[in-house]
Parts: sequence; C-alpha cells; structure tokens
Amino acid sequence: MKIITTKLEGCLLLEPSVYTDQRGYFFESFNKKRFNEETGLQVDFVQDNQSFSSRGVIRGLHAQLGEHAQAKLVRVLEGEVIDVAVDARPGSTTFGEYVAVNLSAENRRQLFVPRGFLHGFAVLSETASFFYKCDNYYQKDAEWGVDLLDKDLAIDWQLAPEEMIISDKDLHLPSFKQAIDRYFNK
Repeated sequence: MKIITTKLEGCLLLEPSVYTDQRGYFFESFNKKRFNEETGLQVDFVQDNQSFSSRGVIRGLHAQLGEHAQAKLVRVLEGEVIDVAVDARPGSTTFGEYVAVNLSAENRRQLFVPRGFLHGFAVLSETASFFYKCDNYYQKDAEWGVDLLDKDLAIDWQLAPEEMIISDKDLHLPSFKQAIDRYFNK
C-alpha cells in the first residue's frame, strides 16, 4: 500500500498493491493492522456503507458533530467520482480548505477522511457504486452539512450545472460560514 499525503493534515490518499495475472487481479482493500502501522493512526472502523448513484449525482457535504464525528475510508467499487474532503476543524491551519481526488474502480484509490472533515462526492461516470468505512456509528441528531455549491468554498465538481442532481435536503444546507457560526461559534 502506498500512502500519499494531501495538503490537508490527516487526509490521506491510499493506493493498494494490485497483483494481476491472466485470471484478473487481487488486492487487499483493507487490513487494520497494516493501515494503523503505515498511517500512524489508530482507527477502528465499526460501520460500512454503500451507495449507488447515476451520473451527475452529488452527495454532500456532510459530517457529524462532537462525540459522533466519523473518520471515513472511502472508495469506488464501480464507476468514477470526484471525492471531496473539506477541513472543518476550527483552529486547523487548513481550516476551510478542501482536497478533491478522482476515485474509480480502475485506479482503486481510497481516501481517508479524518474526523472533523465534511465529505461529499460527485458521480462522473454513467453510474457509480461508492463504499466507505466509518469509525463511529451514524447518529441522525449529530448530522450537519454545508451547501456543496458554496461560493466561498468554490469546489469544482467537474459537472456542468445542468448535469447536477442534488437532493432537496442538500440544496437547503447553509454556507460554510453560516454552518461554522451555528455549530462551533456559540
């Protein structure tokens, strides 16, 4: 496994070692001991989630608050997405900045999104199956999010506006500044 650091502290891109022959390929998608040793983190994933979406669907930007915050290890099983992590940790030197990486079934890359980050993705292929591990259980009451089209964040979702398919819930989320004021500057 190759670990690539991003500009956001703790947010890591992982490339598995893939073994191919005439039968196809094999790779270890996750090994807790190796992950913890090679990243220097102590992460205990407790929940797996999977979604299926069509081209143009954007899911995000979401996170959970306080003791219910989640670190995630995300990957694509089929198709391609642009995956985005936004540093929402007040006091962080990269607060309000984001990374965007292409994840696909073909490149087999995974992104580790630490606790305190907002997360979202946009489907670039005809369809995509998206899979992620979480180190904490989902709690609806702890959920929060940010407008994925926030002008201050200026995320390039690699889709034309007329292609974007966004849930009603996500269309009505506050800006990054409004959300930070609401949840962290009380």
